[in-house]
Amino acid sequence: MAFENFPPSESPQSTPPREQKKDWRTLLSIPLIIALLGTWGYIIWDKSKTKDEIQKKDVQYASVVTEKDTLQSQLEEATMRYDILKTTNAKNDSTITAKDREIAAKKAQIQGILSKQHATAAELKQAKELIASLNTDIADYKVQIETLKGENAVLTQEKEVVTQERNKVKQDYDSAKNVIKAREDVIDVGSTLHAANFSIIGIDDKGNGKEKETTKAKKVDKIRIAFDLDENRIATSGPKDLYILVTAPDGKPVSVEALGSGVFTTREGEQKTYTQKVSVNYNQGEKQRVSFDWKQNSPYITGDYKIEVYHNGFKIGEGTRHFKKGGLFG
Repeated sequence: MAFENFPPSESPQSTPPREQKKDWRTLLSIPLIIALLGTWGYIIWDKSKTKDEIQKKDVQYASVVTEKDTLQSQLEEATMRYDILKTTNAKNDSTITAKDREIAAKKAQIQGILSKQHATAAELKQAKELIASLNTDIADYKVQIETLKGENAVLTQEKEVVTQERNKVKQDYDSAKNVIKAREDVIDVGSTLHAANFSIIGIDDKGNGKEKETTKAKKVDKIRIAFDLDENRIATSGPKDLYILVTAPDGKPVSVEALGSGVFTTREGEQKTYTQKVSVNYNQGEKQRVSFDWKQNSPYITGDYKIEVYHNGFKIGEGTRHFKKGGLFG
């Protein structure tokens, strides 16, 4: 067998070790790049998600703030309506006073919630419900006030009617009273007694119990006064007080408090001193003689003693007695 001599075949050239290393690194870097891209993608996604959550929270916060502002405005509006009702209407009724306390407590509770910086949605919901309840209370409050105003109007009208009736009755009463008083005054004047026929005698008391009339001042121990009460058919029977005023010659009234002297008032309103008060049991329509003694605790003096008699504040009579000096030529 013949063998031809061919040029030796060239064996395939092997990849230089340097190039094989480069391929290995290239293969190894691919997963790293993928992982890096994934990381970046996650970071970008996470940031996007965080941003969305922040925006969502911002929206929620803005919504909360807006709701709080709305609720605060509603509370202020309700408070204003309530204050107007309270300042322009009656407040003294017990039901109104109780409603005032209830509304004040509810307003404080709502304001407490709205004053919180971080009020929850549940708390805002509660505030909203309380405001609705507050508005209902204010509406009821207004109804109560209107009812009271109506009742007061009726009472005022009834009071005016009663006042007019009372004034009419009082007017009629005063008129009747004046008529009665006028009649009583007429009767009173008509029933006033009249004194006449005065007898004024000086009495000298003797030691043996005997009496002797005297006109000498130094011998007078007492004065015996007598007069007639004329018949009077208007004056009723019964005791009548007569005020006797004795005026001494010096013009001064004789008054001894220890002996019963005092003060009375005349029909002209004058305060007058009386010497002695005498009570007489008078019989209607009859003439009656009155007699009594006045014995003072001081000597009698020379001159005229005037005796005045008063009844019902009127002077009804008077008399005079002159006492002279004693002695041989008196």
